[in-house]
This record gives sequence, structure tokens and C-alpha cells, in this order.
Amino acid sequence: MTATAFAPHTEERFALARQVADAVLFEGYVLYPYRASAAKNRLRWQFGVLVPPGWGADTEEHDFQHTECLMEPKADATLSVELRFLHARRRTVQRLRPDGAFDTVDELPLDDRVLVPWDEGGEERVEVVAKVAELLGDGVTVPFGRPAREESEPVLDAAGRTLGRLVRRCEEISGELRLSAVELDGPYRVLRLTAVVENTTAWTPPDGGGDRDAVLPHSLVASHLLMALSAGSFLSMTDPPEWAKGATAACRNLHTWPVLAGEPGRGDLVLSSPIILEDHPAIAPESPGALYDATEIDEILALRTAALTDEEKREARGTDERAAAVIDLADTMPPEVLERLHGAVRGLREATRPATTATAAPASGGFPDEHGVTRPDTPWWDPASDAGFDPARDRVLVDGRSLGAGSRVTLRPGLRRTDAQDLFLQGRTARVEAVLHDVDGAVHLAVTVEGDPGADIRREQGRFLYFQPDEVTPLEDEA
Repeated sequence: MTATAFAPHTEERFALARQVADAVLFEGYVLYPYRASAAKNRLRWQFGVLVPPGWGADTEEHDFQHTECLMEPKADATLSVELRFLHARRRTVQRLRPDGAFDTVDELPLDDRVLVPWDEGGEERVEVVAKVAELLGDGVTVPFGRPAREESEPVLDAAGRTLGRLVRRCEEISGELRLSAVELDGPYRVLRLTAVVENTTAWTPPDGGGDRDAVLPHSLVASHLLMALSAGSFLSMTDPPEWAKGATAACRNLHTWPVLAGEPGRGDLVLSSPIILEDHPAIAPESPGALYDATEIDEILALRTAALTDEEKREARGTDERAAAVIDLADTMPPEVLERLHGAVRGLREATRPATTATAAPASGGFPDEHGVTRPDTPWWDPASDAGFDPARDRVLVDGRSLGAGSRVTLRPGLRRTDAQDLFLQGRTARVEAVLHDVDGAVHLAVTVEGDPGADIRREQGRFLYFQPDEVTPLEDEA
């Protein structure tokens, strides 16, 4: 077993997969409008945060990730593993005084940007290459660590004079990567691979307290794994062959989920991430660059970013280098690139209907086009029809109980093919924030999860989670 650089062929495969892995690594890193002062950016690092085991706060963060998947390695195969995570760098801003000393300040205005305090994320990697035979039995354990350090960077004006400095401090972190495998019974040689990433940092909050902001510099942020076989293949966790479905279902994946990665049609590479993806995920070819905010459509986000005021752009540029790059991208995007974002067809399917539909008489008040489709002379949706709905006061019956804003429920997702991320909320309690009706007549409950440290910010921004009435159970205290 070695902790060393990968073979060129393996590095090529990882380079392709890192395009998607980078989106995982920096998902939510800095959100539109890309300013540190924006409410969205007050709650940082939302995915894959592995905290020190000594932090006893009641939160949704954990100190480990546990991945299990199946593989069919060939003789003498080796497994290459790359652990990637962000190490938070706490940046403070200091202004130079006439006497040569520095004062810590809330902001330092420059001609093109306004520098403000911010937590940057530095990418870290732990690389391991091991023969598959070494993983059998107790497997291998690879400890790793990063020392505490402090660096300063001078801040100069356009004439080259020193105005202040940026001070960046990283705290000491340590962890372990444990790899093991066990051969399963059956007609084929199949191994269950287990990969565990654990934060072992010996840090405890002062006086047993400490909030999330205090623990982040000691955490592994956006932690995820890339794993490649030199010979052989992994089995899909979402679409395994019939003979392997039972063994696949028995795999335990905690706080992470493995999918096949790299080129479509190949199975020699896996990405295990805290964000649930489909097999062979890929970045849309139309995407002009990293925008970090996957809750927005690229076209809308680019247009809204370009429309920020000059002062807002100055603060965004001073917030983070990646935010500055997004501002520059939006300001310089050629029209033909923006047009490319307007839409793309990923697949087509045939839509059929009874032959009588095309020749049926048009509904009252409408007329058919050249294809026989009825075109009404009134809008398909009348905004005036919304007048009878009030999300803050409307209620809906669930299991014979009336639910509305303020009601408490237990979440039961999974009754239909919803976002797989919702499965992590199975059994969690939540508060109903609003009852919404869509134009098709369906009812949706907007909720915030109880115990979510970002619930107040989500409520302020109106960024709720949405469930249908049959995906929740009223709590006993609801009349």
C-alpha cells in the first residue's frame, strides 16, 4: 500500500471525474448574489461536513462517512483512492495605520473591490494506491493531517502602496481513511468494498460549548471519494444486475452515496459523495463555468449576476476569488454563449393520443391549429384565480387532521419517485410554513426541518422543502 501519485492512466480517468467532483466540492461555496453580507452566505458549507468527534452539539453533521459498494476486480488489480475535501481558511482584513501597525477592520475599500472577512476553502487531497489483495481481512488504514498555519498577504492600491493586509489562518486537522474488502459467497467473484473517512481531530469546544461557526475550521468540508480499479469493474448501486441486487441492497452507505463515474459505459471508477447523483454524472456542455449555486438555472443566474450594481459587484469581488471570477464571467459573456444557455433537448420521446383527438370539435371559446390542437382564446392560467388562496392561512386535511402554517409533522418521503436527497429526511420532524396550491390543483406543504441550524435563514429567504400531504404524518400534538 502506498500514499503516492497515481499512474498516468489512472490520473487521466480521475481528471475527467473531477469535473463533476469539483461541482460537489464547491456546491454552495458562495451563493448568488456572491456577497459575504448576503443572508444566503451566512450559513456556510452545507454538504459533507465531517466535524471533530469531540464536538458534542446536537446537529446534523457527523464525524465520519461510510461507503460500501460491490466490485469485480481482476487478478492482481490495484485500487486507487483519492479523498478530497476543503480545509476552511479564516480570513481577516487589516488596515495599515500611520505608525506601521495593523488594525482588524470589517472592510477595506479598494478601487475595484471591497475586502471583507470571509472563510475561504482550500482544496486538500489524500491519495492512496493499494493492491486489492491487501484490502482483504483488516484492510489498510491511512492516517493524514494538516498543520495549523497562518499567512498574510499585503493589500496594495493601484499605485503599489500598502493599504493593509489579509491574514489567513488554518487550524490543525487530522483524519483517517480506512479501506477494506470482503469476498461474498456466490457464483461470481464479487467483493464488497468498504471505505470510511473519519475526522480524528483532537479539538473540543471551550467549556463544552461552541457553535457551528467555531467548529468549521477543524472540519473536513465537502468530503468525497474517487475510487478506481486498475483492472475490473464496480457494480452500479442503482442499477445492478439481477443476480447482485440482494448484495447491493445489503451495502451500508452512511452520509454518502457511491455512483459510477467517468466515461459512460465504463464501470472502473466510482464517485462517493454527500450529494446523491445518478450514474455517470456530467457537467452540462452548455455551462460556461462554475457558478457554485445549483439552485439556480445558469441562464437566469448569469443574467441576474450581470445586473448587480457596481457597488454590489465590488463587494462580491472582495468576498472571494471564485466570486470575482463569476462576476467577470457574467460581465464578459458573449451573446452567443448566453444564447446557448437558453435551453437544450437532452432526449425525445414519442407522444401519442387517440386518433379522434385531432378531429374532435374544439372546446367552447377555442380553435384548433394546423395540428388539430385546441388553442383557447383565454390564457391557460388566470392570475385572478389566485385571489382565493392564501398560503399562510390555507389548511389541508391529512389523516383526518387539519394542517396549516405552524403545524408539526413527521416526514415520510419516498412514496413516489421524488428527489433521492429527501430520503435522508425520513422520520425527521418538520414545521409547516405554508400550504400551496399549484395550477394543476395539487397541494404542497412548504416545511422547514426541526433542528436545522439554517432554518431561520431558509424561512427568511423563503427557501423551503416541499412535500405532498401523503408524504407527511401529523404529530400527536396536532388537533
